[in-house]
Amino acid sequence: MDGAFGEIQDAVDILKRRFGDRLTTNASVCERHGTDESYHAPKAPDAVMFPETTAEVVEIVDVCRDHRTPLIPYGVGTSLEGHIAALHGGVCIDLGRMNDVLRVNPEDLDVTVEPGVTRKQLNAYLRDTGLFFPIDPGADATIGGMAATRASGTNAVRYGTMRENVLSLSVVLADGRQIRTGARARKSSAGYDLTRLFVGSEGTLGIIVEVTLRLYGIPAAVSAAVCTYPTVDDAVKTVIETIQSGIPIARIELVDDVQMRALNNFSGLGYRERPTLFFEFHGSESGVAEQVDDVRAISDGHGGDDFMWASSTEDRNKLWQARHDAHYANMQLRPGAKAWPTDVCVPISRLAECIAETRADIAESGLLAPIVGHVGDGNFHIDMVLDPEDAEEVARARALNGRLVSRALAMEGTCTGEHGIGYGKMEELAAEHGDAVDVMRGLKQTLDPLNLMNPGKIVTV
Repeated sequence: MDGAFGEIQDAVDILKRRFGDRLTTNASVCERHGTDESYHAPKAPDAVMFPETTAEVVEIVDVCRDHRTPLIPYGVGTSLEGHIAALHGGVCIDLGRMNDVLRVNPEDLDVTVEPGVTRKQLNAYLRDTGLFFPIDPGADATIGGMAATRASGTNAVRYGTMRENVLSLSVVLADGRQIRTGARARKSSAGYDLTRLFVGSEGTLGIIVEVTLRLYGIPAAVSAAVCTYPTVDDAVKTVIETIQSGIPIARIELVDDVQMRALNNFSGLGYRERPTLFFEFHGSESGVAEQVDDVRAISDGHGGDDFMWASSTEDRNKLWQARHDAHYANMQLRPGAKAWPTDVCVPISRLAECIAETRADIAESGLLAPIVGHVGDGNFHIDMVLDPEDAEEVARARALNGRLVSRALAMEGTCTGEHGIGYGKMEELAAEHGDAVDVMRGLKQTLDPLNLMNPGKIVTV
């Protein structure tokens, strides 16, 4: 059905008459809304709509359905697999104006927000309550976008991903119905788990208009440290032993020597350019001290240097911002080039083997491809820095990515730990799930029979 779309201009005209300046066909605005942070080719929508209420989202969906016009939900455009490219044109629904924190329930440790609230906005709002929301994908993404892409990030090793932290959603379906997928209760056995169905659906099943999230108490003590190792294998073995020992570490991030050089140049860190782990510990003063002692003993056993502490809040923020800026730092290693980030995730017991084989593969390919990862949960990334006009180099990068995914799947891992599928990893999804993709396709056809919700992503119909 991809491509069986109808009167897009008629839908745009009707919405323009109804909403005035809150619909735009300005070329630069449309181009920006069809472009994410990925390597994949962008594609602008025909128009961008800025709703302010759920009722308006329903109205937009009804108009677009009547005129068989694709709908592409948009947060802030930080996705990495072409999620927001308007592959068949249509109307982009920018949910950024739906950005109210609706209810905070401190006693129950939860909050309900509109989809356009960003994670930094939410944590600023929560600060005086003594609570915080820990999911940190790096970018200041919207909560709706994070739910739609099943985001995770540096804190996932302790706090989980969006999958574990979304309690309930309100979703507008393709037929205009608004449904709530769950309650605020911490557990339920009432029917199918619709919340988990829509978390990670990438806008292909409906438009998220409200999210209820778990919250956590701000830890009494937070400490961050950096430690370098003789080899990547030493660093990874430190991670594996830390996790297998049950130490409740909050963050444990790997950067290889190439990535460390990029971070030093871009963020002025001044660390040794060796394989490096970034640690962060959360808890009580005594609990953090115990975690530090346990991890230091493990690290010493694998040749780790002395911990270098980022003790102040300012130093910790600088350290983690540098980590989050890795993608931009990598592009400065080769001015004028573009970076193609990709990720996989494997069982923690296979992590050292997977990274070692990947590093050997990168060396053989001749590509510049730093490695960085949330290795505490087996997830790592390579960022291939290349000339997009060099067909031979692009072909090598494509082949490297294919081998990376095949390697992860052979180790009973997944083709993506957090970037998602979009349209960039649809073939890899099929390789991973086989006939189960037909089940996904059946769900899509049931909930979106006209294929209007972000068509061309995850599955073809």
